Amino acid sequence: MPKFLRLFLCCLLLAATACSKVYYSGLEKIGIPKRDVMVHRVEKARDTQEETKQQFKSALEQFTFVTNFKGGDLEATYNKLNGEYEASVSKAAEVNKRIADIEDVSAALFSEWETELSQYSNPSLRRDSQQKLTATKAQYQQLITAMRKAETKIEPVLSVFRDQVLYLKHNLNAQAIASLKGQLDSVKSDVSALVVEMEKSINEADAFIKTMEKQ
Repeated sequence: MPKFLRLFLCCLLLAATACSKVYYSGLEKIGIPKRDVMVHRVEKARDTQEETKQQFKSALEQFTFVTNFKGGDLEATYNKLNGEYEASVSKAAEVNKRIADIEDVSAALFSEWETELSQYSNPSLRRDSQQKLTATKAQYQQLITAMRKAETKIEPVLSVFRDQVLYLKHNLNAQAIASLKGQLDSVKSDVSALVVEMEKSINEADAFIKTMEKQ
């Protein structure tokens, strides 16, 4: 990577970090701590994953419908399939952003928490806070691992959808439909795997939210 490009990327990262600090500081001034921001972002990510799960199920239904096409307006059928694909792409991008938002605020929260441990004069309170931080970090790691694992299941499905939508776009005929049918079992399997991981991630999010609310 060229030196100037590395410098440019570093500047962007520093600017983004500075913006995050200002943003969180501004929220805290109006009574919204990082902990609440984190819980809110986990809730948003959980809801987005649920929406994404439903979207990919809908896309699979349309994909299945196309493979069973018996006649009619094939171009209109293609447009519906393409619409489902584009909606799935949009949801995939949203999932990525939601996870990145959680990672951003969690880094700020844990850094602040670590720093404030040294400010305790009471050893017992410091020890209790350290234990809570360690437990929260461990559960957070479970959460983010589950979310990222679910995210990895998205691209294989999108890849197949993308190929088939492109192929159908330029081959609106029975041969193209037959090609789609040959991929149906694979797509069903990939979507099922995606749904399973999404549900695990959603459950992890619910557990994390409950833990944070009890503290």
